[in-house]
Amino acid sequence: MGKKTIQVSDFSGQVLQHDDQVVKVVVLEHPDLVAGPVQLDATPLEVESIDDAALDVAVVEIHDQHGGGEPRRVVLTASEFDAMATDVPMAQLLRTAERVKLPKARRSVEKVDYGTIEHAGKPHRGRVTEEEARLVREHLDEVNKRLADAGIRQVDPTDPEHAARYGFPTAD
Repeated sequence: MGKKTIQVSDFSGQVLQHDDQVVKVVVLEHPDLVAGPVQLDATPLEVESIDDAALDVAVVEIHDQHGGGEPRRVVLTASEFDAMATDVPMAQLLRTAERVKLPKARRSVEKVDYGTIEHAGKPHRGRVTEEEARLVREHLDEVNKRLADAGIRQVDPTDPEHAARYGFPTAD
């Protein structure tokens, strides 16, 4: 028995043929987007009008007492933002305004200590330390509850790979 996979446009449901050029559309921000960016497949024809429909916008951060000290990001049309400048045209105001240095994006991911109860048992590529293995063995129910709550695979002491990784006894 064989399986056949077909690819369809996320926008129209149209079947995409093998020789069709598939366009990937990454949605970075949208009011209905709840879990971060997503990728959609489309045909070139379906996304042809995106550039024409694009808005000239201003994206600003407002630093005030609202939001618990965190800046609020606001997107508005460029013309609405330009109209806020009543003394000097916005183009001139932007050319002469004080420059701001944005914080550099952190390139390195903060190192996770799997030898602590809050991280023990999480899947990772590195070597399992004796401390992590001990925590998993001694607190298996707590570790598995935390993993399940986070939607991560749980540690199964009867799984040979998990048994070897965390030092559970094996039935040989």
